[in-house]
Amino acid sequence: MAGCAASIILARKGRSVTLIEREPTPRHKVCGEFLSGEALEDLYALGIDVTSLGAVPIDYVRLAAARRAAEAPLPFPAASLTRKALDTALIAEAIAAGVRVERGRSVQALSRTTGNLWQASLDNGARHEAPTVFLATGKHDLRGHSRPKDPQQWIAFKMYFRLAPAQAAELADASELMLYPGGYGGIQPVEGGIANLCCVVQKRYLPDTRDRWEGLLARMEQDCPHLGMRLACAEPLLVKPIAITHIPYGYVRRTTEDGLYCVGDQAAVIPSFTGDGISIALHTARCGVAAYLAAEPASLFQAKLRSALLPQMRLAEFAADGLNNPLARAVLPFCLRVWPGVMRVTARLTRVAQHSDVASQLVVG
Repeated sequence: MAGCAASIILARKGRSVTLIEREPTPRHKVCGEFLSGEALEDLYALGIDVTSLGAVPIDYVRLAAARRAAEAPLPFPAASLTRKALDTALIAEAIAAGVRVERGRSVQALSRTTGNLWQASLDNGARHEAPTVFLATGKHDLRGHSRPKDPQQWIAFKMYFRLAPAQAAELADASELMLYPGGYGGIQPVEGGIANLCCVVQKRYLPDTRDRWEGLLARMEQDCPHLGMRLACAEPLLVKPIAITHIPYGYVRRTTEDGLYCVGDQAAVIPSFTGDGISIALHTARCGVAAYLAAEPASLFQAKLRSALLPQMRLAEFAADGLNNPLARAVLPFCLRVWPGVMRVTARLTRVAQHSDVASQLVVG
């Protein structure tokens, strides 16, 4: 997403851009699919009308632990839309802007040439050279440009459900965050009358479930009966869940090499519960392009971006650690019934700032 957004902005500024996409066509990805107010603004600027794509307005956030839940209105406009629909629209916009899109091609290596250009070697033997690269490979690392390992061994799963009518009506226009030992999950409506369940767990939570999705889901429902209630008589819509491992939550890139602008999850990976992942992807893409157009060195851009994002990232990490504390899980629902405004405050403080000081291009997505 970050790479596609960057390519659109660059092409509109008259730059020659090649976007290399690993997938032949847009597909479902592990993503909570929450669009915050910042994300909606950036998408509008890119020419994406999420309403016309069927996006569902999200007005409330609910927090559930055990059998208790608390609700608060969101302090900003928000919506929900599947990544497949959103990525399809972004690719179409990139092509319309004049971006050369190579789909179904994987970058195997990214290295410097003797002429001080960047060279991307593709899986089909082809090579592309450019003075500037925007690295946007999402949660997947590119060999030679990897991020630190994930010490807590997070594993994320995603499944679509068609909820029972009564439960769909209860969920309505809310995004629900559910707590259980070893992780948390979120469920919210998306277009087409279905719901997205996205959850993250630490690897230590899996052994008793024999690494099977059915066992994991049953355990989450047992540890958080609110989730069990929500999924009662629900119909799973995928043959198996989408999954991804080793997510380095809390990572913020310190520096980079000359001519290599790192955006999206290659720049920062915020804990999923904040719902700010898509916003950060779009924000870093916009800031990266602005820095490049202003002839700001990539290393300076990366340092400025880190400084701008670090406060929100550290607050989100602190909140995520608190959610995984057994005592906090036990008392939080009671506290939130007395003070639901804490969710609104947390939601506002963990938003990424919308504005910051921050030839041929190659975008690796």
